[in-house]
Amino acid sequence: MGEALLQIDNLTLEFGRGTSALRALDRVSLSVAPGEVVCLVGESGSGKSVTALSIARLLPTPPANYRSGRILLEGQDTLKMTPSQLRTIRGGKVSYVFQEPGMSLNPVLTVGYQIKESLKLHQPASATNNEVARLLKLVGISSPETRIRNYPHEISGGMQQRAMIAMALASRPKLLIADEPTTALDATIQAQIIGLLRDLQRDLGMAILLITHNLGIVSDFADRVAVMYSGQIVETSNARDLLRHPLHPYTRALLDSVPKLGAQANRLTAIPGTIPRIGEPPPGCRFHPRCAISIPECSREPPAIDEVLANRSVRCPRWLRDSRARQPQSTDPL
Repeated sequence: MGEALLQIDNLTLEFGRGTSALRALDRVSLSVAPGEVVCLVGESGSGKSVTALSIARLLPTPPANYRSGRILLEGQDTLKMTPSQLRTIRGGKVSYVFQEPGMSLNPVLTVGYQIKESLKLHQPASATNNEVARLLKLVGISSPETRIRNYPHEISGGMQQRAMIAMALASRPKLLIADEPTTALDATIQAQIIGLLRDLQRDLGMAILLITHNLGIVSDFADRVAVMYSGQIVETSNARDLLRHPLHPYTRALLDSVPKLGAQANRLTAIPGTIPRIGEPPPGCRFHPRCAISIPECSREPPAIDEVLANRSVRCPRWLRDSRARQPQSTDPL
């Protein structure tokens, strides 16, 4: 994919300091190339949103404490940037679309006013009603000249999310970070929003980091996938290979829990247990208490993440102990 637009290297982040510090991210490494779509997937509480917010340092410090690592955006380390430098990249080089747009939009300002504020900050020469209307039309909102005057409560949840995407695109970012952009939307609107992001990525050539727990999105949207569990990346792969041959037991469990059309089953397959509380990971592999194929070795030393197949990495003792790294049995759940 060429030189990385975003490169996160061994990022470790804690909340608090000293003996009371809670480690939320543990040596996280992730990259996004120009024009690439990367999905970061995992259960709620796995660290996906913390990773996303860390990129532009949107987490307040304190309580957040970046212990080690680098976050390179076009070669510049955001962890070393001054507040004024950060303001230029926030909404400039990198823009965010957050979940639950009704909570993100200001209820006392019109949609058009809020989009124009973003334009004034990053593209002042384009801060006109015509440009706002063009952006609203770009994201599929009909009668944009009228919608400019609407307040958030006067439009639907799907339109609110489209307006949020228009606001994110106002600065013409190189990287769009979409954090669970379809949360609280019905299935039809979810499909429309994902389709819109796919079309915009293709037409504008921007990179997208999509945060999601829905592996159904991955199959026809992502170029690469990173699977996260308990503050660590446990598997990375191109999307096609991951869906057909998941390497990590957690990835396989996530795929098995996806409902399948036509499947003859009385109930959905669930992952037993719960994700560890932040700052309280189990010894060894963090997934082993919930893993159906764990071995004694899994509870001993924390496994490293290694490349076991071409362009595929996994953090699993069962794989790391086998130098041949045999391919698991094929599954095609989607």
